[in-house]
Amino acid sequence: MFDNDRYITQAASLEIPPELQALMWEMIDERKKQRKKLDYLQVFNLEVGAGGMQSLTHSQEVPAFKFELLLSGVVPPVTEKIYVIDDGDHSTMMLAADY
Repeated sequence: MFDNDRYITQAASLEIPPELQALMWEMIDERKKQRKKLDYLQVFNLEVGAGGMQSLTHSQEVPAFKFELLLSGVVPPVTEKIYVIDDGDHSTMMLAADY
């Protein structure tokens, strides 16, 4: 899972800074490297955190998983929900609103 071609929707590409896009893909890759079971749907919640920092929460439903990060240097912080979906043929990063 998540070993195929990767795509991003135009809306997500415009709304999410490239460094956050790369970080989200890296977080998925790190879970793969650790041989963790991945759900076909990875969810990333981006919010304004403490002190105006970027809050990023990575989660999935099955098996249940949740990891939270606070990041500095993202100005202005982004508030979006991102889905990364693996459909078997390819993986797509998109805004939840695009789904």
